[in-house]
Amino acid sequence: MSVCVKSEIGKLTRVMLHRPGRELERLVPVEMERMLFDDIPYLRRTQEEHDYFAAVLRENGVRVFYLEDMMADILKDTEIRRRFVRQFIFEAGPASEDFRSGLYDHFMAIEDSHELVQEAISGVDSQAVGGDKFHPLAGMIKSHRVSVPDPMPNLYFTRDPFAVIGCGVSLNRMYSAARRRETIFGQYILEYHPEFAGTARYYYRRELPYCIEGGDILNISSDTVAIGISQRTSPEAIEYLARNIFSDQASGISSIIALDIPSMRAFMHLDTVFTQLDIDKFMVYPGILGNLHCYELTRGGQKEPVMVREVSEPLQELLAKRLRVDTVKFIRCGGDDAIASEREQWNDGSNTLCISPGKVIVYDRNYVTNELLVKNGIEAIEIPSSELSRGRGGPRCMSMPIERLPYEL
Repeated sequence: MSVCVKSEIGKLTRVMLHRPGRELERLVPVEMERMLFDDIPYLRRTQEEHDYFAAVLRENGVRVFYLEDMMADILKDTEIRRRFVRQFIFEAGPASEDFRSGLYDHFMAIEDSHELVQEAISGVDSQAVGGDKFHPLAGMIKSHRVSVPDPMPNLYFTRDPFAVIGCGVSLNRMYSAARRRETIFGQYILEYHPEFAGTARYYYRRELPYCIEGGDILNISSDTVAIGISQRTSPEAIEYLARNIFSDQASGISSIIALDIPSMRAFMHLDTVFTQLDIDKFMVYPGILGNLHCYELTRGGQKEPVMVREVSEPLQELLAKRLRVDTVKFIRCGGDDAIASEREQWNDGSNTLCISPGKVIVYDRNYVTNELLVKNGIEAIEIPSSELSRGRGGPRCMSMPIERLPYEL
C-alpha cells in the first residue's frame, strides 16, 4: 500500500496511531521536564480516551493502523529483530550502552513480538539488566531513573516522527533527545512492513543534522505545503526538504510556505496555532498574527535550486491564491476573548484533525472554540480529553495520516 496525502482536508481513509501504554507509568516528577511533560497522565483514563478517538475515526470510515502492531509484525523476522534491537540500544545513548549485553539478551529473550515492542517503548527495569553495577555512585544519586533506556511517553503523538507529503515521506530528525528514537519505528515500518516496503520516496532522512517535526508540516493542497519555522523545526531543514521535493518532478509541489512562529513551548509546532478546517477555512490562534513573517520557497535553477522570497501580501490572500478560492476565512481560537483564546490554545483548541471537508475532530474541553466552529458551518466531533491533553497535543498530533482522498472545489 502506498502513501498519499495531498491535502489537510480530503477524506481521511487510513491513519496510524499509537495507543498509550505503560511508558506513561514510567514518568516520574523529577524527569517530567526532560521528557517534555507538564503533568503525569492517568494511564487507564488516557487509554479510554484514546480508544474513543480511534472509535470515532473508524465510525467515519477511517482504517486505523497501530504503530505497535505494525512493528510487531516486522519483528517476527529474527534477523530484522536483531538489527532493530542493536540499533535501538545504540541510539538510546551511553546509559543503555553500559547495559548493552544485558539489554540485548533481555529483548531477544522476549518471544512475543508485541511485548518486545512495548518493552522497547516503556523501557526496562534497570535491575533486570544488571542493576547499578556499572555506575554505583550514579545509581545511588539518580535513584529516580528506573528505566533503561528512557521510556517514550510522547509516542502517542504519531504526527511528529514522520510526515507524508504527497506520495513521499519526510522521516524526521526530532528536536529533543527524548523523542529522537521514535523515528526508528517509522524507519522500520516504511522499509520492512509489507504494507509499505519500497513504496515511499524519501524527502528527508532522520540521519540529517537539522531538526524537523511532522506537527510543523501541513499539506495545504496538491501543489502547496506549509511548514512552520518553530521551536522544533529549523529553516535549514526546510531548505533541505524543499530541495528534495523540488528535485522530484513527480511530487507536483511548486510552493512551500514557511511560517515563522514564535519559538516557545506553547507554540511548539505550527499545528498548535494553525490548522485547516475546510476548503476555505482555517483555525488560527490570534496571538501569532501580529508579527507573523511568511516566506515562499519555489523551484529554482541549477545554480540556485530553491528560490526564496519574503511574502508581502497577507497570509489569507496567499492561501486563497494557492487554494484557488476567492477568499479564506480565519476562525480565531477562543474567539475575541483573550483569556479563552490563551487557555484553549494551551489545551489544543487550535489542533484540529480534519477527516473530510468541514468535518473535524476536537477536544471537548475547548467549548468556546468548538461553538465558534459550529457557528461557522464546521461539524465538530468532540472527544474526551482530560488526560490526553496532559501530553501537550491534540487530535492532529495524535494521528499520522497515511492516505487521504482528493477533494473537489
